[in-house]
Amino acid sequence: MAGLIDTVAWVHLDQGRILGVRSRGKRLFYIPGGKRDGAESDHETLLREVREELTVALVPETVAHVGTYEAQADGYPAGTMVRMACYTADFHGTLSASSEIEEMAWLSLAEKERTAPVDHAVFEDLAAAGRLR
Repeated sequence: MAGLIDTVAWVHLDQGRILGVRSRGKRLFYIPGGKRDGAESDHETLLREVREELTVALVPETVAHVGTYEAQADGYPAGTMVRMACYTADFHGTLSASSEIEEMAWLSLAEKERTAPVDHAVFEDLAAAGRLR
């Protein structure tokens, strides 16, 4: 294996759609989140990344693990995998694109091809559970 990129992501659903973000200069959307800094825990990384990308504060005591997914990392050499631990959580504030985020979108199951490969299994699991339309 060429390598593993370890990430966390915030699964935020509203009216049967999932929040996706697109970084500046990129074509694909991804579930908000990112890589840890140093020895950060999943929760610490999640809280920091969501605050940096979307200007909202997650409520730590509401963070709940949804699942962990792996797939080929988009834009990396073959064999480079991304592992994404997904969490839900309540938040305070108003969602707003910040930092490196160019665009936010509410995505349906039919739009999963607009997202990074690791997100596809998340979309399918959420749809199978009746949470994503």
